[in-house]
Amino acid sequence: MVEVEPDEAMTHDIEKELAALEKEIGRRQIDLLFSDPYTDHVALIGIHAGAGGTDSQDWAQMLLRMYLLWAEQHRMPVEFLEESVGDEAGIKSATIRVSGARAYGLLKGEHGVHRLVRISPFDAAHRRHTSFVLVEVTPEIEDTVTVEIDPDDVRTDVFRSSGAGGQHVNKTSSAVRLTHIPTGVVVTCQNERSQQQNRDVAWRVLRSRLLALQQAAHAQKVADLKGELIAAEWGSQIRSYVLHPYTMVKDHRTSVEVGNAQGVLDGDIDPFIEGYLHWAAREGPESKAS
Repeated sequence: MVEVEPDEAMTHDIEKELAALEKEIGRRQIDLLFSDPYTDHVALIGIHAGAGGTDSQDWAQMLLRMYLLWAEQHRMPVEFLEESVGDEAGIKSATIRVSGARAYGLLKGEHGVHRLVRISPFDAAHRRHTSFVLVEVTPEIEDTVTVEIDPDDVRTDVFRSSGAGGQHVNKTSSAVRLTHIPTGVVVTCQNERSQQQNRDVAWRVLRSRLLALQQAAHAQKVADLKGELIAAEWGSQIRSYVLHPYTMVKDHRTSVEVGNAQGVLDGDIDPFIEGYLHWAAREGPESKAS
């Protein structure tokens, strides 16, 4: 029997080709998770305090901080478009613009109602309170994308800014609020120095949110034709954050659960982002509507 000496050069070449193949397969698997056509668009995040009074407004500010820290960790620039301060603490609402590679693709799964359970710092009796905040995430769309908006359906209000921005924004009516009457969508922008700049940004955000509504309506229509029932994302509770009597954050869609709640509130939301991407690719609304 003739012994065949191993060809080290050939073995090395095969191992190199195998590694390259595995890398390419991994890259394609990741690409499949980002199949949304708006993946690389800027993400517009709107945060709105819900039921819970002052606790809810404080919770809204905690979520805003969470997203700001996440963006900072991922070196994604953030621009404030609007911020409305709470009556006693926190914020009533805020809208930020997050840009960077796959910004919308990564953040779109944050859309929905976020629930907080904790001992209220605003309750003298130290009772446990439950607060709700709606997070809206939409892709910013270019002016070239057609979204039919009848100007007669949009009410425009101008007012003095109440947020940060120095003396200029507080002395002139530069802030702009657009209300799309048929849908009830309200967009406010007060970050820019001139009323026209704020108006332009507000219209861009309005187009983005109406496009998201159109996409949701289309997905629901396709699902209805297939005879499938998909829970509406608008107003649905997607995640619970529990700070008492134990600490835990759980996503109700993907069942991803993290015990370090403070770490999550400090911006470590990647496990939930990755969990949502895999869930959506496997059985989420987009896969069912395709």
